[in-house]
Amino acid sequence: MLMTTIGRGLRHLAAAACNLGMGLALGLIPTLAHAHVITMGGGGFGSGFEHPLTGPDHFLAMFAVGVWGAQMGGRAVWSLPVTFPLIMVLGGVMGILAIPLPGIETGIALSILALGLAIALAWRPKEWIALFLIAIFAICHGYAHGAELPRAADPADYAIGFVLATGMIHLIGIGVGLALSKPLNGRLARALGLIIAGGGVYFLIV
Repeated sequence: MLMTTIGRGLRHLAAAACNLGMGLALGLIPTLAHAHVITMGGGGFGSGFEHPLTGPDHFLAMFAVGVWGAQMGGRAVWSLPVTFPLIMVLGGVMGILAIPLPGIETGIALSILALGLAIALAWRPKEWIALFLIAIFAICHGYAHGAELPRAADPADYAIGFVLATGMIHLIGIGVGLALSKPLNGRLARALGLIIAGGGVYFLIV
């Protein structure tokens, strides 16, 4: 019943979410700068909320999690988007504690590529496999933000803003995924996956 209610609510917003999500995804891919660095003494709720929206690599990954969950259907519609921020907290703690974890930026780029390809191929693995992959990607993204969190003027407000923005991006991805799951037998969703994967390739080579 919960899944039915969520699905119905998201479908009412699907058209608007599709336009917004597609526009943001396509517009952010060419952005040259990774918006990762918080200026010393800066950063509160507004900065935290803005950060995932202006960091194209993070945006694409979080957006793709929502799209992939919607494409997989069933429990994955909510289990993937819920798991990502929860595990991201673990990565954030590792970043705050400065625990050595090499290759974070590469891991972030690979997460975009892998999620994009999963959507493009309409890959529907067992849920635990998808969650395992999501968890690995979430650690990379969480670590990147955790490493910069101590430099924020108000770390608690920054973290709250970031989490809320992350949830919003997941919801946009779910809405877009649901909207594109039916037309042309899901080919539109798969085409979007290729665009996301292209973003991953871009971040790997820049």
